[in-house]
Amino acid sequence: MNVPTALTLLRIFFVPLVVALLVQKDLSIALPLLNLSNELVALGIFLAAAVTDLLDGYLARRWGQVTTVGTLLDPIADKLLISSALIALVQVHMAPAGLVILIIGREFAVSGLRSIAASVGYAIEASELGKTKMVTQVIAVSLYLLAMRWPHLKFWAAVWLWAVAAFALISAADYFRKFWRKVDEGVKRRRRRELLRIERQRRRSLAGR
Repeated sequence: MNVPTALTLLRIFFVPLVVALLVQKDLSIALPLLNLSNELVALGIFLAAAVTDLLDGYLARRWGQVTTVGTLLDPIADKLLISSALIALVQVHMAPAGLVILIIGREFAVSGLRSIAASVGYAIEASELGKTKMVTQVIAVSLYLLAMRWPHLKFWAAVWLWAVAAFALISAADYFRKFWRKVDEGVKRRRRRELLRIERQRRRSLAGR
C-alpha cells in the first residue's frame, strides 16, 4: 500500500470519529492549557480529513503512484466524509434536513451517472465546479461545527450551505451535459458504423450478381 492510498483510507477511518463526536453531547477533552469540547475536536478531525483529500491526490500525481484502488476509493472517501458530517449535523438539529437531502441526493445521482458512463467506456472527469463544491462543503460543515459552540455563526453556516446546494445543482447539470454529449456521440458513431456495414453488404451483394 502506498502513502496516497493510506491517506485515503485514513480519511475513511476519520468518518465514524467525526460522527461519534458530533452526536455525543456534553463531552470535553481536558488538556494542560485548554479544555476542548466535542464539536471542536470533531472540527479538528474533520479538517485533518479534508487535508488528506488534498494530499493524497497531490502525492499520487507527484510520486507517480496513481492506482486503480486509490482512484476508486478517493471519491468514496470524500462522499462518506461530507455526507456523514451533514447527516450528523441534521441529527443534532443544526443543519436543515431539506438541503442536506438535496446535496446527498446529488452525490448519489452523479456517482451513478459516472458509473454508467464508465461501464460503456466513457470517463467523466471531475469538473472545476465539482471541486469548488467540495471547498464550499468543507467551509459549510466547519462553520456549523463552530456554530455549535458560537451560535451567532449559524447564519453564515446556513449561507455557505445554500452555496453548497447551488454549486451541487450547477455541477450536476454540467455532469449530465457531459454525459448526454458522450452518449449522443457514442450513439451517432454506432449508427454511422452500422450504416457503413449495411452499405458494404449492399455493394457486395450487387457485385455478386
